[in-house]
Amino acid sequence: MRVVSGSARGLKLQPVPGMNTRPTTDRVKESVFNIIQNRVRDARVLDLFAGTGQLGIEALSRGAKTCDFVERDRVAFATVKKNIAAARLVDRAQLHSTDADKFIAYAKKDAYDLIFLDPPYGGKILAAALSAIETFDILSTNGIIICESAVEDVFTSGFETVKTYRYGATLITVLQKGGRTDETNENCDLPGQL
Repeated sequence: MRVVSGSARGLKLQPVPGMNTRPTTDRVKESVFNIIQNRVRDARVLDLFAGTGQLGIEALSRGAKTCDFVERDRVAFATVKKNIAAARLVDRAQLHSTDADKFIAYAKKDAYDLIFLDPPYGGKILAAALSAIETFDILSTNGIIICESAVEDVFTSGFETVKTYRYGATLITVLQKGGRTDETNENCDLPGQL
């Protein structure tokens, strides 16, 4: 795992020891940031199931204003902390060692322009997080949610699907509040921008 672009470009990130996390591959991460590149600068970001912290770190490296990293696993939390320090992004990062649902319940309304959701695969945790984000209304009016799931995972939400991108067995779903609906499914090698 490495930071692809920005102030921390090329930095190798430490993995979480053990088998409890499944990091986003560099290929998928690079594709995601190609898709959302025009939405990152000055964004208020939430990396809800942070794992190694690589998605939030990539956003900060590319100019996001702030990022809240939420991770309940102690070992993973310590890894996020080390990776943020190594990337020299401590001044714009806030770390939270708590459950995702507890964090969402206390977050401010319209607090985030960009939310990364990469929970354990299966669909249930992702669906619950999306429901809580909608209930507590923490996504800004023009904000987007980037969900990573297994292709076979089934989840629903009250958000509109902007696009879905398939990378092998991984599915990236881009969601937003009401507005335009141009749902597309793609098998991507060279994704477009939002």
